Amino acid sequence: MPNLPIRSRALCRTFIAVATSLLVLSACGENRLEASVQPGGSAAEHSEERSFAQWRTGFRDQALQSGIRPDTFDRAFRGIEPDPAVLKADQSQPEFTRPVWAYLDGALSSQRQATGRVMLTRHAVTLQQIEARYGVDRHILVAIWGLESNFGSNMGDRSVIRSLATLAHQGRRSEFAQTQLLAALQILQRGDTTVTAMTGSWAGAMGQTQFIPTTYNDYAVDFDGNGKRDIWHTEADALASAANYLKASNWQPGAPWGMEVRLADGFDYALADMSIRKSLAEWASLGVSDARGRALDSRSSEQATLVLPAGHRGPAFLVLNNFRSILRYNNSTSYALAIGLLAERFQGRGQIHASWPTDDEPLSRSERLELQERLEAHGFEPGSVDGIIGANTRQAIRRLQIALGWPADGYPDQQLLKALRNRDN
Repeated sequence: MPNLPIRSRALCRTFIAVATSLLVLSACGENRLEASVQPGGSAAEHSEERSFAQWRTGFRDQALQSGIRPDTFDRAFRGIEPDPAVLKADQSQPEFTRPVWAYLDGALSSQRQATGRVMLTRHAVTLQQIEARYGVDRHILVAIWGLESNFGSNMGDRSVIRSLATLAHQGRRSEFAQTQLLAALQILQRGDTTVTAMTGSWAGAMGQTQFIPTTYNDYAVDFDGNGKRDIWHTEADALASAANYLKASNWQPGAPWGMEVRLADGFDYALADMSIRKSLAEWASLGVSDARGRALDSRSSEQATLVLPAGHRGPAFLVLNNFRSILRYNNSTSYALAIGLLAERFQGRGQIHASWPTDDEPLSRSERLELQERLEAHGFEPGSVDGIIGANTRQAIRRLQIALGWPADGYPDQQLLKALRNRDN
């Protein structure tokens, strides 16, 4: 799901898989509503004091002032009542998360790879045309299609209007949901789709590429030229819309997303941070080689960032500009890694050489909260205590690891939490 408002809010499909990944980054750039929802206080405290009917009356006035016609609003809201399942999904906080290697096992399944190859052949002409217009690699587009909606077979069957109305009335991010709801009404008013056909995830992500309504309005395209932007039923429109979003996210035609690499003994793991960019030549000078131990191009000035999805015990990757473009679609390093690798698997590549630390038990949500609380108590300044291992928490972890004399990879694990507990004993 795109991020700006772009993220196709496919978000959701992947949303749970991605959001549950240990590598979930801040969801600020996601185009999916699910990914954008942050744990914490409700943004709808005042809405909860009003009945749904009262809220709807007030929102109708706002929608009409924004240019929505009365007949459009009334048709969209006819028979609409809050969806308890949507509210439950919005308020749920999964206690346990899947480690990145488990997420990738599902994302890169043999079935998904096989289906993707079929789709690449079946839609070869359309994909070639999209690639020529937007400069986005067809394999990346099909990988996004596969992860977002399983190639159009799992787009979500909930009413987008009902879901967003529920979230706007009582959700944790009611203002954001209200913005998406207005955008959805604009889509209906233009006639791009119907109320009945506008279905999606519980959080309002729509179509084969799971765009949230604002992302749809900004980036969806009518690639087949029939006068409508149809990301639900028209593969050409869905794939081209994703390409248009990536192009707007600074996609570089013909450039790779990144590569697996090998690090030299004694490497400074603190350099594995999304805020740090160095040329391939600089990384090579630090002892970084490709996954087979061969030298990087020491003449290249292309900027890359080192990513350690499972800490210093797992595989390492140098990621380039196009990896960051994928993050704009869904701001999770696990998701972006899956897209890059799946695109390569379609072409018989993309195998990971290093081993994952599968004996490492991921922290549960309550343990992540405890980790942040203890980091705060000991003066390591992790930022918000929200259970999300974001940039501030990773920096705090690095400060603790340095104090302990451990590799400063910023990776949260049971051993780190145990060390913090021992400090209080």
